[in-house]
Amino acid sequence: MTTLKLWLCAGSAAMTLVFAGAAAADDQASAPPPAAAAPDAPAPTPPPYPAMGPTLSNNPTSAAFDAGPLGKLTVNGVVTGLGYVQDNPGFDLDGRLNKTGGIDLSNGMATIQKTDGVFQFVVQAGVYAFPALGTPYTSSTRTTGDLFGAVPVGYVKIAPNSTFSLEAGQLPTLIGAEAPFTYQNMNIERGLLWNQEPLISRGVQFNFTKGPWAASVSWNDGYYTGSYTSISGNVTYTFKNGDTLVFDAAGNASSNFSTCGLKCLAPALGGFGGPIGFTVPLGGQSQGQIFNLIFNHSWGKWAITPYLQYSNVPSTVVGGLVLPSGRSYGGAVLAKYSFTPQISLAGRVEWIGSSGAANLLYGPGSNAWSLTLTPTYQKGVFFARIEGSYVGIGSGTVGAEFGPALNKTQQFRGLIEGGVIF
Repeated sequence: MTTLKLWLCAGSAAMTLVFAGAAAADDQASAPPPAAAAPDAPAPTPPPYPAMGPTLSNNPTSAAFDAGPLGKLTVNGVVTGLGYVQDNPGFDLDGRLNKTGGIDLSNGMATIQKTDGVFQFVVQAGVYAFPALGTPYTSSTRTTGDLFGAVPVGYVKIAPNSTFSLEAGQLPTLIGAEAPFTYQNMNIERGLLWNQEPLISRGVQFNFTKGPWAASVSWNDGYYTGSYTSISGNVTYTFKNGDTLVFDAAGNASSNFSTCGLKCLAPALGGFGGPIGFTVPLGGQSQGQIFNLIFNHSWGKWAITPYLQYSNVPSTVVGGLVLPSGRSYGGAVLAKYSFTPQISLAGRVEWIGSSGAANLLYGPGSNAWSLTLTPTYQKGVFFARIEGSYVGIGSGTVGAEFGPALNKTQQFRGLIEGGVIF
């Protein structure tokens, strides 16, 4: 197909509550005053993990039980299905040619966590998919097996007070404005800038919070390389109106390249290995550095996140193979408008370019841009959303682009996702 036509529909509704009371008559002034109404119980709060975007929310009444010596544990999770259609399909992580459409279980995960006391922990287990712009769709079973396994996130946390904490295990990345799993984000697919970032790393992380400042620093294995030579961190300042400014950075502190295989040669796509998967070593992103500057702004029914990104990949020699150097740089704006508490429209526009001899996008020195729209509905634990996206390659190299022959310069994709966040 040469184009995909999506009908994006959103409805709006408004509700008004009218309160009325009766004044006491003068001749009733001597009567005993009515008993004061009992104060409202505090509203339940969603579990802290996973962090969610501005369109979907965790279930605030997730199941909780007393685990004896472990204390109170919370169990929450997600089950979602996904369908997609696309033109110019490419090859997935296993080198298999995508179809022009398909369906999949995009998330089937449960999380058990302890969120109070000095000793805390999070364990998230199940299957998941990482649909991303400009990359072929890989099924959840293959993604789970090829990347982070059936327990993508699991760590212990020592929190002696509200200011300091220490985490160790398989940790979500500190880098970027978009989270790994579909339901954590305002769009079904992750963006072109996200494709450059690590997703999940194994290591230790120190957290500090004081007033409007929050900071985290981690020693880890970067792009899940198995070599614990990367340092990442972020600093967040929260303004009085709730807006935040975030600076994050990550980089390899060693010149010794890991020998864990083609997955470690991945220069882009969150460790995916480039637009055509693990089959071609495209560079050494895990040896380089990446930086983001992110601003989160909320105003009434709007939530807007503009951010900038820069990455540097040094030239590296692996077993006599010279991996060339390169750089990527780009910017994006993510936005959400809420028509009602249940209905919203999210969008994302971004541009990214590269320079140098490394293939960080669609060939050395390539650039691309994208546009995404995602109408979303959530009522309680149930949600549904549709999405239309477009990626255009401004400058690329035949052999690293879209389509079975890797020579197409654009891709349209339509998706639908729905399920429960319990």
